[in-house]
Amino acid sequence: MNTRRISNLTAWLVLAALTLALVSIQARAAPKDAIGDKTLVAWVRLADLSQRGGSVLTLERAGGVFDAIVFGEIDQGKWMPGSDFHRRTRKDQAAFAAETADSSTVIGIAIVYRGKQITVYRGGKEYVSYTAEGAERFDSKSVVVMGLRHLDAAAGDRFFNGCIEDARIYDVALDEKAVAALEPDKPSARKPLAWWSFEDGKASDRMGEFPSSTLVGDARIVDGRLCLEAKGSYLVASRARPPAGRPPVDLSKTDSAARAFREKLLTDPHRPGYHFVVPEGRCMPFDPNGAIYWKGRYHLFYIFQDKRGHNWGHVSSTDLFHWRHHPTGLVAGMFSGNCFVNKDGRPTMCYHQVGQGNAMAVAVDDELNEWKKLESNPITPKTRPGDPHHGKYSSWDPFGWIEGDRYYAIFGGKRAGIVRADRLAGPWNYVGDLLANTVDGVAINEDVSCADLFELGDTHMLLCISHRLGCRYYLGDWKDEAFHPKSHAQMSWVDNSFFAPESLQDDRGRRIMWAWIFDRPGFKTRMDFGWSGTMSLPRVLSLGEDGKLRMNVPREIERLRYGGKRKESITVDADSELTLADIGGDSIELAVEIESRGATRFGIEVRCSPNGEEQTPIFYDVAAKKLSVDTRKSSLTDGPRSVESGPFELEDGEPLKLRVFVDKSVVEVFANDRQAVMRRVYPSRPDSVGVTLFSIDGPIRVSKLEAWQMMPSNPY
Repeated sequence: MNTRRISNLTAWLVLAALTLALVSIQARAAPKDAIGDKTLVAWVRLADLSQRGGSVLTLERAGGVFDAIVFGEIDQGKWMPGSDFHRRTRKDQAAFAAETADSSTVIGIAIVYRGKQITVYRGGKEYVSYTAEGAERFDSKSVVVMGLRHLDAAAGDRFFNGCIEDARIYDVALDEKAVAALEPDKPSARKPLAWWSFEDGKASDRMGEFPSSTLVGDARIVDGRLCLEAKGSYLVASRARPPAGRPPVDLSKTDSAARAFREKLLTDPHRPGYHFVVPEGRCMPFDPNGAIYWKGRYHLFYIFQDKRGHNWGHVSSTDLFHWRHHPTGLVAGMFSGNCFVNKDGRPTMCYHQVGQGNAMAVAVDDELNEWKKLESNPITPKTRPGDPHHGKYSSWDPFGWIEGDRYYAIFGGKRAGIVRADRLAGPWNYVGDLLANTVDGVAINEDVSCADLFELGDTHMLLCISHRLGCRYYLGDWKDEAFHPKSHAQMSWVDNSFFAPESLQDDRGRRIMWAWIFDRPGFKTRMDFGWSGTMSLPRVLSLGEDGKLRMNVPREIERLRYGGKRKESITVDADSELTLADIGGDSIELAVEIESRGATRFGIEVRCSPNGEEQTPIFYDVAAKKLSVDTRKSSLTDGPRSVESGPFELEDGEPLKLRVFVDKSVVEVFANDRQAVMRRVYPSRPDSVGVTLFSIDGPIRVSKLEAWQMMPSNPY
């Protein structure tokens, strides 16, 4: 993910602590009602007219919904109203005037939201006005961000570069006359809801509506202005009020609060039990990273956020399902990367350092608890305009390895590149494009992020994502310092909810991968329920005799089984269903072998309510040649609702062999070792635990069906 896609989310953990503090502390004043019509105002100095996508002032609520004053995101040098997925942003900006002010000129920008009508003012005069598709309201849990476009944004060009002299939020839509009368550092006729004037070196809201303001990264206040001149720097403010005279108390560290939090997690009907879920809370992004089999243990790292920034959590296991948590030794700006063994025989992380570029860290101990970041970081080759390689490569999501006596690294991006060095500390030099050619209509510029390159059988596999397509892979050859793909396939289809793969090779030669499973499509989290961050089941990857990918779950998962049941020779008539009265649950594994006798669509339904109003069908479509999971009726109240379908074809006379893993809100399905499909489901009824067989247009024979309850393996 581009700088693993998502920006420095330090603020979310800060806000989480503030929210916990309010559980037992009465606020000094109740927050105002939700904000609908509003006016965002700021006076700024731009350090760079070529910057892209940073925000001067953002109002954001849970779920990543935001409105903002953004500079240069779609068209370089132009002001625009930023919004989640551009839902309230005009994409055609040909009529927007390009900014020409230099860094010494103070620019006044205001955006007025009146229902669906959005009007932007520059210097008190109308800049652009249009009608959006809809409007949003922002509740008492909303936050204010200055510098970063929104809290779930990726790092890099999503930060504002310049200084903010004055920033305000009005909870009304000001008219043109009122906007024109506004002056920086002076009160207005209409009292603002929130006002940051940065007087006396303070970042606080003068109106007290957002009393908790935090400077992140290198953000600083100089001469009465907020200076944001380094990537990763921003201000975040919340309405949560700390107790008078004391900093917020992290109640999660007290026995009673920790116990209450643990009980909440354990009783949540949607929190997976044997898929790995982190205990840290918000994890956005939650990319698996740095996987390595070392000294008899599987080590897996993952991104989470707290006041230090993006950190790598660390767990290890001997069986891939029961995990021991380690101290966090890689902190402060850690984004995506991998682990390999260097020339000295030490585990080495190749990762992205927020605000710097790609970097390296070497393990100090064999527990992999302590790491030393190289003093020579970053490894990103520096170029200037005029250099032959300037602008040829991005610097995010690196993947490093040794080949012969040389170090290599893939730098992710829309045109991923290769760099190399003779020494770990460098110098590192750009070699060229990663991809020597393209296949199957996949553009050469398709985003290659979260790259993972390894030998698989007699070929090489490039496992990666595109932010647009989700998890995907190429099979081909690594030669002449470039990858030559021969085929391409996806692991996510209807959306990109299967994301950010990471793999390792263990002592048995198995190639094992994980992926981040989104709570909801579009990087949405379920933090309203106190947790996020779910990993897929580990998948063992191999190459079949036909040269195509095979995948299944490692045998270690069988240790979680209990209460097994078995049925044989079950017939389901055409256009009918058969409910299995004694088989069901929300934490189960099913192994089903089905022979079709003329059916055009057949399979099994899980998480079924007794009357069928909630159900999740899993089926093979003969005509479409697809394996599908249908979530359109999975819940009466909660989405997502879609049909995820992966290409899959049975040979003549070949039975359908399904392995179905249901883990509360996760459904993962493996078919004949050749395809796998994943979906999230959130049934609303506690009795939606049934299992039903079905067939359309012809009968089926279930030669064998095995079912097990699954023992949870998460510590929380």
